[in-house]
Amino acid sequence: MTNVAIVGGGPAGLSAGLFAAKNGLETVVFDTDATWMHKAHLFNYLGIGSVDGSAFMATARKQVDDFGVDRKQGEEVTAVEATDGGFTVTTDEDEYGADYVILATGAKRDLAEELGCDLTENGVVDVDVRMETSVENAFATGAMVRAEEWQAAIAVGDGAAAALSILSEEKGEHYHDFDVPADAEATFGAMVPDDV
Repeated sequence: MTNVAIVGGGPAGLSAGLFAAKNGLETVVFDTDATWMHKAHLFNYLGIGSVDGSAFMATARKQVDDFGVDRKQGEEVTAVEATDGGFTVTTDEDEYGADYVILATGAKRDLAEELGCDLTENGVVDVDVRMETSVENAFATGAMVRAEEWQAAIAVGDGAAAALSILSEEKGEHYHDFDVPADAEATFGAMVPDDV
């Protein structure tokens, strides 16, 4: 049984996988490569001047792979069911147990509906600020929780928020993932001009 099963390998799913695995949770991502990112070119993603969507996805996949995410490329999830103490994620190839599930399937909301997640009057998956659905320990991210705001930057933030919520639950306190080397001032101090 894994800690976190993530259904969807677009920006939201990969972001969730990165934060979860980077912080010690056993994480599996089911990635069918059906992301809209292959139709995109990013000029509005903070920190990136210009990048083709497919190139962005290749970089993101390598990053999550490097952090130890078990990425099931091409393995489509056909069902997600709540069980005692977790979830069963079913694909055509196997069944997987998980403590938490993060749904990141873009505008496809069928798995969330079948799991019993509440929808809003606009027909999107209803989540709280932590990205948790009405089903305990089931989270939803990206376009499935938004009627219109389908942006890579928003989806990445949603995925990170879901993973940090799970990490907070697991650690028993609010968890923050800040990467600051112990010697940050010594390392970066000389690089910062005095007038900044």
